[in-house]
Formats: sequence, C-alpha cells, structure tokens
Amino acid sequence: MRKIQMVDLKGQYQHIKEQVDRSVQEVIESTAYINGPEVHQFQKELEEYLGVKHVIPCANGTDALQVAMMGLGLKPGDEVITADFTFAATVEVIALLGLTPVLVDVDPISFNIDIEAVEKAITPKSKAIVPVHLFGLAAQMDELMALAEKHNLYVIEDNAQGIGATYTSKDGTKTKTGAIGHVASTSFFPSKNLGCYGDGGAIFTNDDELAHTIRGIVNHGMYERYHHDVVGVNSRLDSIQAAVLRAKLPHLNNYNAARRNAARKYTAAFAGIENIITPTGFCDAGNSICDVCDCHVFHQYTLRILDADRDGLVKHLNEKGIPCGVYYPIPLHLQKAYRDDRYDEANFSVTNRLVKEVISLPMHTELDDVQIDFITKTVIDFVTKA
Repeated sequence: MRKIQMVDLKGQYQHIKEQVDRSVQEVIESTAYINGPEVHQFQKELEEYLGVKHVIPCANGTDALQVAMMGLGLKPGDEVITADFTFAATVEVIALLGLTPVLVDVDPISFNIDIEAVEKAITPKSKAIVPVHLFGLAAQMDELMALAEKHNLYVIEDNAQGIGATYTSKDGTKTKTGAIGHVASTSFFPSKNLGCYGDGGAIFTNDDELAHTIRGIVNHGMYERYHHDVVGVNSRLDSIQAAVLRAKLPHLNNYNAARRNAARKYTAAFAGIENIITPTGFCDAGNSICDVCDCHVFHQYTLRILDADRDGLVKHLNEKGIPCGVYYPIPLHLQKAYRDDRYDEANFSVTNRLVKEVISLPMHTELDDVQIDFITKTVIDFVTKA
C-alpha cells in the first residue's frame, strides 16, 4: 500500500507535470512575474468557470476576505455576522478592520452557519453576513440572501473551501458558490481543491463598481501609476502561481468528482456504525437531507464520533500511519483573541459539541480503494471497541 497522505500534492502533480513545468518555465523566461499575462488569462478562465463577471486575483485567501470588506466600505463598529465553527481567518479580518465580529452557532448536520441564529443576531448595527461553505458544502444561500435583502445587509461568501461546488436554489437555478453573494473570497492555498504551489487568493463579484474599487485596493489604491485614489494594500497573485492554477483549473471538476467518489466509499464503509455520523448536508432544493451531490466538493471528509474517544482515535490513526485532522478544536468565541462578554455560552451548544466530536480523514484526488479500506477498517476497529 502506498503511504497515506492527508493531501497528496505530489501524486496530483505527476499527472500535470509536463504542463506545469512548461508553464512555469515560460513565466521565468518572460520575466513577467507580477501581473503578467498568466494572471490575466487565469482571471478570465476562472470568471468563465464560475459564471461570475469579475475575478480579482490577490495574494492569499485572508487578504481576499479583508479586501472584500474594504471594498464594501464597512466602517469601524459595523457588525459582521459569521459562524463560530470555522478557521480564524474569517473573524480575523473583521477584527483587523475595526469591525465588530458577531459569532453565531452552526447547524449540526451541515456544519454551516445556522439561519435562525443569524436572524436572531441581526441588530441596527449589522452590515454583513459571512457564510462559510465549510468543508466544501454550500451554505443555505437562498435563506441568507433573503435575510440580507430583508435587513439591507451584504453577503460575503467565504468560498475558501468550496470552490467548484454548485448551489441549487429552490427555483432550480444552479450557481457556483462564490457567484451568489454580493462579493466572495477564496484561497488557493496548496491543499485547497484548486490550490497553487504557494499562497494565492481571489475576490469574486458581479458588481461592476465594487470590482473597480477592489482592483484599486489590491494594488496600493492605484488605478493609474502613482495616483492613489483609495486606501489600498499590496496583495497580488504572482504569475508563477497563476500558471500553476491555469494548469489545474481544467481538471477541477474531475478533482472534485474524485473527492466525491472517495467520500461515497468512506460513507458506504461506515454505514451502520452507530457512533459514527458521516457528512451529509441540506440539499439545496427543499432543505431535505442529501448524500453526496454536487453541492459538496469535500475539501474535508469530516466525521462526528459519538460516545467514543475522539482524541484517542486521532492517536490511534497516527500510530497506524494514517494522518487526520481536527478542524476545529476550539470555538472562535473561546479563542483568547475573540472572547467577548456579549456571548452567551448557551447560544453555542452545537459548536461546543462539534469541537469534541469531529475528525477529518485523508481526502484528496489520489486516494485509492486499498487506502480507503485500510483507513475505514482502522477507524471502525477503534470506535466499535471503545
């Protein structure tokens, strides 16, 4: 059996090596390292793939979120509602801009932001909602967009884990995540479903005026060289990373299909194990429970372990040569940087439970049946003996 990787980037590279090597070499020979042709071509190709009017590449996913909020003109003291159960970057940029983070609980099935909790959190100071398409599952965007319209709020999609997922609205319309809200951000960190070989990110929007503002912000506030019209930052996707992403983008649907296929096999193996809850989500058409479909691209395959020693399972898997991850071990509202007396612990019952139960198994495009069989049998052996 091949060595099991949490993410097998080397194996993936072998399939696209010739194109990646050639494209990177062409950038080196051109010396167009910043804002070169590869960046502009990637931007156009990603716009076409997502069905969104504007893609603005930037240096990383955290910058993408920050720049999106800057572009919307949010001011210190404005409240931004987001999920308590996610990576810190989502709330980090809210705090960095002097905005007020408002953390709310998540749904126990989808792990995405809880709609009722969002509605209860809205106040006259609320200006935006940031849903995270966590682990690759599309959030309930119909409900969120309706809430935003009702209360005159912006929706900023955090699509760092969900690129390529398709959201199906109640009317049957299918839209790629990242092309639904007023603005969206993504990360091209190497382990993402569409990852480069370093740092990278992008902002998406269908709003022409907002796109113009954001293009200036990512380039020191300049639209004309040495004319600084807005307060900006230095956040650009370099040409070498764009070349890598251009080589990978045509394969993204196949990459996501391979992840879904691996997820199906995991789920089938765990069927009938009472103390293992496999990932499902709200099917976007009707809010019924769905299994694996194109609303989920499985950036992570995350189990809930009930009535068993989750941390002991982590140790057991590592001892067997199986990498795994706990995403996330501490709720954001309990992180030292984001503690706030406003929060009532009773309002985070789901998140507080999930952080003790979740475990993410290896998930990538190169998983084979032998590896999946070994991983699942190792997990089942531990939890059934607990």
